[in-house]
Amino acid sequence: MDEMTTSRDGTRLAYDVIGQGPMVILVSGALSTGGTMMPLATRLSDRCTAVVYDRRGRGESGDTRPYAVAREVEDLAALVDAVGGEAALFGVSSGGALVLEAAASGVPVRQAAVYEVPFADFLEGGAEREARYKEQLGQALAEGRPGEAVELFLRLTGLGEEVIRGARQSPMWAGLEAVAPSLAHDDAVMGDGLLPRERVAAISVPVLSVAGGASPGFMREASRAIAEAVPLGTHRVLEGQTHMVEPEVLGPVLTDFFTG
Repeated sequence: MDEMTTSRDGTRLAYDVIGQGPMVILVSGALSTGGTMMPLATRLSDRCTAVVYDRRGRGESGDTRPYAVAREVEDLAALVDAVGGEAALFGVSSGGALVLEAAASGVPVRQAAVYEVPFADFLEGGAEREARYKEQLGQALAEGRPGEAVELFLRLTGLGEEVIRGARQSPMWAGLEAVAPSLAHDDAVMGDGLLPRERVAAISVPVLSVAGGASPGFMREASRAIAEAVPLGTHRVLEGQTHMVEPEVLGPVLTDFFTG
């Protein structure tokens, strides 16, 4: 990351800027850093100025404790200020939940877009599953077992045991363990795992909620529910896409939304 700014509590935040046009800050999901968002930023850069950053506790950014979701909202406010005082926001997965909270909290954003925030309202036993994950994750991290924390998250996303065992043997595993403590941040951002309808109803800017047509049904239903819960919501489904959406498919949809 080439740029640095400081959040309200003194946490240093690393970020990069690419492109030209309306300013858009991209917010990553769990187990990812700003670099994860760079392929999408590149797709936006012809018509937008895209900002990618390492959320606190990841990559080159700091991690002042104790953690609170409000601190991550302040991080976004600091980034908006650093890049000119106004921006649009885009968040993927749990990063989308953070975007919605920032917009509801009054961070000066022009628009907000999210991709498949995994609210579990439409998943049978979803609330119980989220509560169980929260308890197990907290225990694994408290006892210094980052690998187990990563495994818990991967199971939550639906990966099978054979795939997880393969991931453990891959070169990327050390990097996943390094950011494992930030899983607690994403867990906090997701709250009880259910869509906070009253909270998002306070968002006054246009919101685009996008899902993949090949994603699980509860993801698509949650995406539609977000668009229906905000006053100025729009819903899109990208046929053939999954939770690992392709930047070349998502990019043009976001660009059209952010450029009006």
